Amino acid sequence: MARYLTPAKIGLLVLIELYTEEAIPNDAILPVLSFITSNLVDRDTHNRSFNADEKSAWANAERTISLVVSIKDFEKLLGSYSFLMGFPGRRLWDQFLGKMWDLNSLNAMHAFLANLPRLLARTAMELKQEAGGGSSEPEAGIKISRNSLFGLFIRRVGSELGRLQFHDTTELWKCFVQYRQPTAHYLRRKLPGFERLSFDEVLSTGEGQEWDAETVSRLTFIAYGGMLAGEHASALPVSTNDVEALLEFQIEQMQRYGARVAPDLRQQLDILLRESISIPSLAHYLNFLNAWQAGDYATAFDLLHRYFDYAMHTEHQSSYQYGLMNHAVLQADFGCYKEAYEAMLETVTTARENKDMRCLNFALNWLFQFEQSRPYLVSQLRSRDDDSNGVLGTSRKILAYLRVNAKDAKMWSLYCTVWLSEAKLCLLNGESTATAVENMVRSSHLALKYNVKGVMGAQALFWSAYWDRTGLTCLANLASDVFLQCHTGNAAFEDELNHTWVLASGLVRKGRYDEGLQALESLDQNALRSLKFNQLWHKYRGILKLQRDLRHNNLRGAEQLLYQLLQTRTDDMSLEMAYLLDSLHIEYLTQRGDIQSAFTKTNAALAKFREENRDLALRVDMLLRKVKLLSLAGRPQRGFSIAINAINIAWRARLVLQLWDALGVLSSILVSFGEFDAASQILIAVIPRAIETDSLFLVAQLYAYLADACMGLAGQEPPKSTKRTEHMTAALAAVNKAFDYYSSIEDIGKQCEMMAKKAMIMKLSGDMELAADYAAAYVSLKKTAEALSSGGS
Repeated sequence: MARYLTPAKIGLLVLIELYTEEAIPNDAILPVLSFITSNLVDRDTHNRSFNADEKSAWANAERTISLVVSIKDFEKLLGSYSFLMGFPGRRLWDQFLGKMWDLNSLNAMHAFLANLPRLLARTAMELKQEAGGGSSEPEAGIKISRNSLFGLFIRRVGSELGRLQFHDTTELWKCFVQYRQPTAHYLRRKLPGFERLSFDEVLSTGEGQEWDAETVSRLTFIAYGGMLAGEHASALPVSTNDVEALLEFQIEQMQRYGARVAPDLRQQLDILLRESISIPSLAHYLNFLNAWQAGDYATAFDLLHRYFDYAMHTEHQSSYQYGLMNHAVLQADFGCYKEAYEAMLETVTTARENKDMRCLNFALNWLFQFEQSRPYLVSQLRSRDDDSNGVLGTSRKILAYLRVNAKDAKMWSLYCTVWLSEAKLCLLNGESTATAVENMVRSSHLALKYNVKGVMGAQALFWSAYWDRTGLTCLANLASDVFLQCHTGNAAFEDELNHTWVLASGLVRKGRYDEGLQALESLDQNALRSLKFNQLWHKYRGILKLQRDLRHNNLRGAEQLLYQLLQTRTDDMSLEMAYLLDSLHIEYLTQRGDIQSAFTKTNAALAKFREENRDLALRVDMLLRKVKLLSLAGRPQRGFSIAINAINIAWRARLVLQLWDALGVLSSILVSFGEFDAASQILIAVIPRAIETDSLFLVAQLYAYLADACMGLAGQEPPKSTKRTEHMTAALAAVNKAFDYYSSIEDIGKQCEMMAKKAMIMKLSGDMELAADYAAAYVSLKKTAEALSSGGS
């Protein structure tokens, strides 16, 4: 395998020579120069310069492999342009082939490469020496600047040519012959004098003069083996430089986007690696990433050790801390959190000893994020190991340290992430929303200033959560929608999956279950080949289906889905997903009528929230769930103090959704106290604001509470009085509204409840005919609910 020179690079040099000879027509100059540039410029630089997204980056890699392996890419480029001289049927592709086939011997190829410096513009000193010290005249024709991209390429080719041994030069020649040979049949039709041995001038001349056919055949076999007869092909014309560049590209793409390499591209890269005499060490790391993404823990662990064992015995003596860091992340992804935590602590210690600030900053940031996602586990580990407290300190101290060090080290991505983490902490702890927004704006400003595209997904998630907490659900969905429309090309697939989940859960809240599932189904199937993302995707789908079954009162299907979801350890889930699963479990127990078990699980979740100091929004939601369970148990008045506490917390933390829900729960408690007027006043003030949140279930609940309050007011009035009729009419209108909203989200059980209330109101109003109709509708809904509960359709 050549170090740098390949037949594809010789083809690029031929194109450059055609350009300097002004043999390229005007309409083809820009495409040809763009083609040459795209194959010379560094891939990562090219992707950043042209804002290439993930798909275009992989497409560039496929084109690079295609160019190295086959000459067809040159034909695609040049075949559609006519030749400059205007000969009929003559194309630029013919001129290119003429140049390529003019290199008809090893000596001709070597002379072509050795004479490339003639294409470069001469320096001022050289021109002055040629002019004998006088004024020099400008050179004729197009000359390549020595410091331009083309000039650097030509100069490097000259340098690499001088390093080649004779054996390497002959191998390059044979690869060039094989690379060019597929075009022989085309030239055989175009040129009458084109012969079988025209690829080698020495053999062709000998055959036409004194050599006999047997001597020529024997010499051809000695020089080229069975390559020409098709018995066996020589190695692919690829250089170690190309292989290493492609390996680095794959690793960078997998680390940036988190997705595995597509199977067809992976197969092509494996073919190139098999042609390599010595396998680069990066190949082990790439295989480690593939095994990691595929969920093959044993293979990933072995390949990680293999790569870093190799690295430690070569020039990378300072890579020990990076081996520990990769080991920690690998252990965490496979659920070995204790080992991951200890490995990352050792990474921090080693990075400090080696004064590797970049590795230290990354490790501290990982530990901070790990503690935020699994506070209970980290507190247990810290209680067992007192040394970790001295190494790390509190979360706030870690963020303050990272904020200073990331700025000094110019790690702008980490610097943006630190400000983003500060904003998240403000929201989670119920601190000032103005401070949270200020920190978020700083993070966004840095991302725009330094073009940090990788944090766009996390920032959009923050804005989605922020708007959702403030009750502006439409803006929350808009933030995720804008990200999916504009930023997915430069973001990790995990961000795309999370934002798709946000939109899908928003659709489910509106009762559009099929559209929510369809949104998840539309994700890229190749990216879902990664085990981590595939498992997360299946959890999301399972939760959506569980929500649908609970709304449809399909308790048998809900039980099966819940049983499967509960098999996953809560340590493997985010805090929000673990809470959502707990709340769905409580709702399932409630619908089954097991109030005692639901109450026990609610108390356990609240105790865990207090111990871990979790998100205030989740704590308020669980407090309200406890109050609702007390109401179902017939003891709503015991939840009065809890509801007041929830209202205070939601008001201080500006949790708008939770605030409206808490006020609705308070109004239901007031109804139980007989304070119907106060309850109705609260609900009349809250319902219009709740409608703005797009939370249909919340609005339906509030209308149901309002109906109860209006019926209580009607009960205080004398029979057949105007006031009594007005209150009962208002109660019926509220029940109709609640029924409509419950119908929108397909909540069969609540529809039955509202229909029963409508029948009762009509009966109390004296309209027995309508009461009978509503009773019949109630029976029909009840049958539907029973059919769904038994697993029917």
